[in-house]
Amino acid sequence: MNYHCGFVTIIGRPNVGKSTLLNRFIGQKLAITSHKPQTTRHSLLGIKTCPNGQILFIDTPGLHQRGKNALNRALNRIARGAIEHTDLVLFILEAGIWTQEDTLVLNTLAHLSNIPCIGVLNKVDQLQNRESLLPYLASIAQRRNWQALIPVSAQVGDQMEVLEQEILALLPLQAALFPEDQVSDRPQRFFAAELLREQLTRRYAKELPYQLAVEIENFQEQGNLYRISAVIWVERAAQKAIIIGHNGLALKATAKAARLEMERFFNCKVHLEVWVRLKSNWTHNEDLIASL
Repeated sequence: MNYHCGFVTIIGRPNVGKSTLLNRFIGQKLAITSHKPQTTRHSLLGIKTCPNGQILFIDTPGLHQRGKNALNRALNRIARGAIEHTDLVLFILEAGIWTQEDTLVLNTLAHLSNIPCIGVLNKVDQLQNRESLLPYLASIAQRRNWQALIPVSAQVGDQMEVLEQEILALLPLQAALFPEDQVSDRPQRFFAAELLREQLTRRYAKELPYQLAVEIENFQEQGNLYRISAVIWVERAAQKAIIIGHNGLALKATAKAARLEMERFFNCKVHLEVWVRLKSNWTHNEDLIASL
């Protein structure tokens, strides 16, 4: 057998392009993205089936040291938990930059020296001086024992095939674990919630991205029509007013944009109803966070 299959955990600090990398590999949008750090809140499995192997990518929230509430702690637990039983780690860095939060991620891997790790230097297309990449690579090479250091641009697709072949070579020899046409193990209602949260995060990036959560109350399939009912949870009445807007126009615009994204994703018509509800200090409520 010359078929490789295994789990690959994507880690890194917030906003280095982990979800963009996953979407590029899968060839479609699975993970929501925005320019705001910590957009990813869940561990997400993305399945890439190739002629000579199957790569099971696990996208994780960005490891970070800011914030003390229950939501921040939960995001860090999710990211760390995804590393424990993986076959390979992709440590995503922003090319040319090293921060204290990159050090935090590196320290998280310190006790897992038995798990192979590839350093992925993302966003090379944004480097103003490509010559600076060589000394940066040299400095990164000293920080741990890497299986490889590969500069890429997930946004435009540079070097992604090189990275894919490097990943496959490091995975165990075994048969595929999922059907070749499956791209994730998440249910459709999960993606509905994420697509609505993506629109909220993009529209309210400055005002309240971390005080928003989305819950799908109802998801019904009726032939080529999905009927979806969603609740947006906020912490304060002022936040609710911002999302609803004057005469409900802001909420209507957000819901329309989310509905169009859902129709593209599910490839069918979507009837979407959205409500905004108040739950004081929900980001400190571990039970509610676990249910979302």
